[in-house]
Amino acid sequence: MDGKERKNIQSGKRVTIVLKEDQRSGALTEGIVRDILTNSANHPYGIKVRLMSGEVGRVKEVF
Repeated sequence: MDGKERKNIQSGKRVTIVLKEDQRSGALTEGIVRDILTNSANHPYGIKVRLMSGEVGRVKEVF
């Protein structure tokens, strides 16, 4: 699923995100969503989330 729409993402779902420092390289980080940080229904670069590990980034894919 696409990570650009908030309705696709819930706390506890497994996702891949791109961290701020990895935006140029495009390296992805996988984890479980703890918090959804973006308030709008969608975002062109992906919804911003915090993972259980504490890492923050924009969702690229939802499993």
